[in-house]
Amino acid sequence: MIAPTCVAIALAIGYPTTAPVQDSSTRAQAAYERAIKLEADGNFPAALSLLWEAAGLSPRDADIQNRLGEALERIGALDAAVAAYRAALAIQPDSRKASNNLILALVKVGRGGEAIERARRLVSADPKDADRYFTLGLAQSEQNIDEAIASFRRALDMAPRHTLARYNLALVLNRSDHVSESIDELKRALTIDPQPQIHYMLGVVYWHQGDFDRAVTELKAAIARQPNYADAHYALGSVLKARKDWKGAADALRRAIALRPDSPTHYTLAQVLQLSGDDAGAKREFAESDRLRQRTEADQRATVWTTVGAQKLDDGDTQAALDLFRRATAASDQYAPAFYQMGRALQRLGKWEEAREAFSHAAKLNPGLVPPTIHR
Repeated sequence: MIAPTCVAIALAIGYPTTAPVQDSSTRAQAAYERAIKLEADGNFPAALSLLWEAAGLSPRDADIQNRLGEALERIGALDAAVAAYRAALAIQPDSRKASNNLILALVKVGRGGEAIERARRLVSADPKDADRYFTLGLAQSEQNIDEAIASFRRALDMAPRHTLARYNLALVLNRSDHVSESIDELKRALTIDPQPQIHYMLGVVYWHQGDFDRAVTELKAAIARQPNYADAHYALGSVLKARKDWKGAADALRRAIALRPDSPTHYTLAQVLQLSGDDAGAKREFAESDRLRQRTEADQRATVWTTVGAQKLDDGDTQAALDLFRRATAASDQYAPAFYQMGRALQRLGKWEEAREAFSHAAKLNPGLVPPTIHR
């Protein structure tokens, strides 16, 4: 599930070096490959820091810019993601991936008109391509649901086994209160490709309809196919809570916490424990929920200061960038990317020892952020 918030930053930052161009390219590729591995491991903050670095070292690499856009979109830096996708397309105009990413990011930042216009141009260029109608449907889904439904149906007419088109058709049907049709489309999607996300969404629809038994069945099916699916464990715990199965709900919520400890899950677990008569356990979970909420808010503030600082660093205003990174670390002394970016700013200013300390602190907080070699 995506719940983005928008912060505006630029995309390609780096630090100057007198090393040869080939050295910059090699270092960029190394940072990019490390970032991909970190993403695969789920270490997205460290990956973003390295993608920033790679983009600064090799600003004309379309793949790096597109990947940077995806990383920025993941943290809700949507304006910056749009800028990165535009940069990727400027380098490689025929990149379908960057084009699709740009269209979807434009929808999220409220520029649906431009998104639809771009998607329609894609359809006009090849009106027999089901994927292009699918992209158009995604662009229309926040602007005109009826047109989105028509585009998804057109894609399915051309490619009946297009699972994503059928899944997204189900989503817009559900949003437009055509719940039974939505359920039918999700069931059809499952017969084509039984992905855990489809079981999950079908479970959520049943849950909201008050059909708890079917909801439990689908959510358990999602978990069976993807045991580390935190959202499915959380939803299952919530459904079991609605059924007053306190033990089952607590077990599911604890599994969700083991996979992704966040404030809402601890809060829901606290409610379950309170309802089951475990006041002491509920008190502990409410306290942990509040602690994590405050930590998340602090990290969000740090993220904003870090991303704005990255813009300053890209603009060459290194001192202003450093001040912003320091504000970020003051907001949250646990946000590793802020320390890593501070190290880069200090490196630009020739403050080598301070840079080493900042890089070292970042690595302590997030071991994926291996300190770079200091180039004097």
